[in-house]
Amino acid sequence: VQLVESGGGSVQAGGSLTLSCAISGLTYKRNTLAWFRQVPGQAREGVAAYFTGEGSTYYADSVKGRFTIAQDKAKNTLYLQMNSLKPEDTAMYYCAAERGYCYNVRRSVFGYWGQGTQVTVS
Repeated sequence: VQLVESGGGSVQAGGSLTLSCAISGLTYKRNTLAWFRQVPGQAREGVAAYFTGEGSTYYADSVKGRFTIAQDKAKNTLYLQMNSLKPEDTAMYYCAAERGYCYNVRRSVFGYWGQGTQVTVS
């Protein structure tokens, strides 16, 4: 399984960014695809998750109403649309995947990770 993120960058507060994660090798039908973020010195936080097959989603309280997670099955790509960005959204963002449904969106339950993409909001 390979996950490759793209789309990070620098943006002013109130702006928007869309992160992409190209996923390959994940053949199981029911998976959890997620976005995490991490600030140096802090724990990696689950931001949003998408449960394939169900089509249901999870959002951390800190991003509800501002971020949207979505999957394009045809392109094997996971997206994170981030609107109304705040300086506290500044972090390295990671795409993660795991077989089955991981309703407890924690770092320890995900076995597949991308390399990360930096988002800076000023």
